Amino acid sequence: MGNVFGRKSRPSRVTEQDKAVLQLKQQRDKLKQYQKRITVQLEKERLLAKQLLKDGKKQKALLLLKKKRYQDQLLDKTENQISNLERMVQDIEFMQIEMKVIEGLKVGNDCLKSMHEIMSIEDVERILDETQEAIEYQRQIDEMLAGSLTQEDEDAVLAELEAITQGEDVALPEVPTEPVPEVPEAAQAEPGTERRAAKNKPDREMLAA
Repeated sequence: MGNVFGRKSRPSRVTEQDKAVLQLKQQRDKLKQYQKRITVQLEKERLLAKQLLKDGKKQKALLLLKKKRYQDQLLDKTENQISNLERMVQDIEFMQIEMKVIEGLKVGNDCLKSMHEIMSIEDVERILDETQEAIEYQRQIDEMLAGSLTQEDEDAVLAELEAITQGEDVALPEVPTEPVPEVPEAAQAEPGTERRAAKNKPDREMLAA
């Protein structure tokens, strides 16, 4: 029980404009009901005036027709009032739609302002400049690689790319890290000298024997 009485009521979504529209529609409906009732009554009075004329009661028929004429004028005024009420209802409802559109535009405008505060024109220009520099740097690297690689290198790169695409590992040759040993000066002699020495050795052995 305490929770029921202590529960906070939700704020009503019915605005003053909604209440005004409802009241206008109720007045319009009442006028339409009055208009319908008077129309039925006028038809009856017209038939009654016709019967009075047949009965020779001209004065009563004339008085009844005057009353009918007055009520016809009231019906015209009622029709104008109904038209005014309906036009006012339409204006209020359209104004409500415009207010919602304006509220939506305001929210969107505030959102854009917040985004502009986060991302200024200077930030955008800086990002664009950095992006252009990165593209230019990559282009220079591509040009350098294209100029230094031979056709054999290009084929090897394509083969490695194909192997990676197929999920295979490519065994690349290891680059030696130890320095290349220097060649002794004696080893740099002409190869013909060693061959001549080896050829003359058997001749010297035969002479000594």
